[in-house]
Amino acid sequence: MSKNMDSQRKKCWDVIVVGAGAAGLMAAIQAAREGAKVLVLEHIERPGKKLLMTGNGKCNFTNEVLFHFTNSQDETACEQYYHGTCPAFVLPAIKKFDINSTLNFFDELGVLFVKRRGGYYPRCGQASAILSAMLMECGRLGISIECEIGIRSIQKAENICKNEGNSGTKKDTGFVIETKTGTYNTRCCVLATGGKSFKKSGSDGSGFLYVERIGHKIQDLVPALVPLQSDLAFFKKVAGIRAEISAKLYIENTRYGIESGELQLTDYGISGICIFQLSSLASRALSRKKKVKVEIDFLPEYTDEQFLVLLLERVHRVYANNKTMEQILVGLFAEKLGVALLEEAGIAKDLMSFELSKKQVNRLVQLCKHFEVPITATRSFEQAQVTAGGVDTSEVFSETMESKLIPGLYFAGEMLDVDGICGGFNLQWAWSSGAVAGQHAAATAKSQV
Repeated sequence: MSKNMDSQRKKCWDVIVVGAGAAGLMAAIQAAREGAKVLVLEHIERPGKKLLMTGNGKCNFTNEVLFHFTNSQDETACEQYYHGTCPAFVLPAIKKFDINSTLNFFDELGVLFVKRRGGYYPRCGQASAILSAMLMECGRLGISIECEIGIRSIQKAENICKNEGNSGTKKDTGFVIETKTGTYNTRCCVLATGGKSFKKSGSDGSGFLYVERIGHKIQDLVPALVPLQSDLAFFKKVAGIRAEISAKLYIENTRYGIESGELQLTDYGISGICIFQLSSLASRALSRKKKVKVEIDFLPEYTDEQFLVLLLERVHRVYANNKTMEQILVGLFAEKLGVALLEEAGIAKDLMSFELSKKQVNRLVQLCKHFEVPITATRSFEQAQVTAGGVDTSEVFSETMESKLIPGLYFAGEMLDVDGICGGFNLQWAWSSGAVAGQHAAATAKSQV
């Protein structure tokens, strides 16, 4: 153990941030900018590992849709972009540190950005630019970052900073953080340890253990932004096919969402961004043993009636003479998908088109436009981009991110029962919640000196 590290443990910090991901680094920077003495503890070998993976390494760090959140009073609008027990919980933080704050923050740090299809990315196309800029700012502000720290416990304590400038006239309370290599004292603590997705990135769910021990309720942790599984034999026949579709999510036969885009058909079920957008609601419902299904429209640009007319026209046109039904569908669907849809409809692929009955036509139209996929599970946390569930937001002040149960304890990012859709919404939540937590933790710590 180095003398420098040993001395750092003996001192009392104004704010210790546990977790060096997006939310944790933002919390540390904002706390330090408020004049706090800040330490960041990270349990893997380096900070920001998961941040490097976002947007396939390109880092879609916010979205233009969030501009309207600044003046929005419509709490129900949050449900379009965020999920959780109370989606509106995000509003105060995102209003306080909004998309303009985010863009200005990274601009000040030297990150040029571009907008593509509503999302903002570093112009260089590398997530590492975001991480490097934040780490350089941590260095400028004198923020200490210690990695490979195994947290053992986090406990509320008194008189931890009495030799660190406290006059004795103010209440001296804080936290003692036990690790595998030593003990740290702090006036305020920000927990930003992430969820359970991508364990190798450090997001392994361990932070929730400390939170439960000190009395907070954790909403069920389930994968989100994740592929969905089905036991239909159909998918074994079409694995590898991609198709432009519309998908509707049903929970107990009530429709909860609709998305359009590219569907990826796999041997286990369905994937693609349009499915990811529905997956949080599906995952939460499955955890509560509810019946979940996705209805796929393989030709969303046509109504049922229009597709029926199109199909009959293809069957009866002069060029269809002596064509099989497999051949009739060429140009409508990928070959494997067309054959599989015919089989699902009970139509032989070598049936001559002129032999097709009206009943078979109607059945094929119904199948192509309303293909029902019973969802049995999601893929694991290792295939999920984020975690749904987390610290119950009813136990946290939305304006400050401070615990209602334990003064001086703050939360940020994926630890909370908040998850967003694809497109920069989860990172904006990390920036906003981290900034608010860091600023208020610093203010609380300074009030004790």
